[in-house]
Amino acid sequence: MRAAESADSNLATPWLRPFTGRHRVSTAWRAGLPLHEALNSVGPRSVQFVPQTRLSADEAYEAFIFRTRTVPTRDNLHDFFNGLVWLAFPQTKRRLNELQAAEIARTGVGATRGPLRDALTLFDENGAVLDAPAALWEALVARDWHALFVTRRALWSDARLLVFGHALLEKLVAPRKAATAHVLLTGASRSNALDDATLAQRLGPEWLAQKPFVPLPVLGVPGWCAANASAEYYDDPKVFRPRP
Repeated sequence: MRAAESADSNLATPWLRPFTGRHRVSTAWRAGLPLHEALNSVGPRSVQFVPQTRLSADEAYEAFIFRTRTVPTRDNLHDFFNGLVWLAFPQTKRRLNELQAAEIARTGVGATRGPLRDALTLFDENGAVLDAPAALWEALVARDWHALFVTRRALWSDARLLVFGHALLEKLVAPRKAATAHVLLTGASRSNALDDATLAQRLGPEWLAQKPFVPLPVLGVPGWCAANASAEYYDDPKVFRPRP
């Protein structure tokens, strides 16, 4: 039950606030339910979680989800966070899966994924979505970290960052300064930026294949790490790297 206990200790962090079912899932998992049953206990839902044993060795994970409309789930933190994202953003996760399955059907599963599947996997595992004023977007794209986090810091009160990638959420159980998200370049449009349906509709294959991401060290976000209250926190070129 160590994984369940680790999940429970992390639930109050700001990056988990969008995942409203997290407490109920964690409580059920910690009480002894298998993780897939704990996730299924949070309803209503548009996806069903099943034991990992349902996935046969000769079928790709993404193809199985597309065919069965179910998600194979192991009892670990990685799949705990994957389940939370499915519960909170089912349309976006379904869209990612549809695109993955279509590419697998078109090209098969080879040694390399190709540009579209690479981008889909990157966003699914390590992606984030930012809803922020234009001045913050400008600084982020330029990787002007001082402007983004120091001189324009007050603008973060009007910004929201969604950590979507479940592998990144798992890494943040033990936060490290270098933890970096790949922020989807949706631009400065503020209209329903973090809405599930809106986000799903934006995920076009041609656009994603271009890997429209910009890196963001997430513990630089004001309020996400006590140490970043000091401007000196950002004077670390190994983490807050200039644009190439």
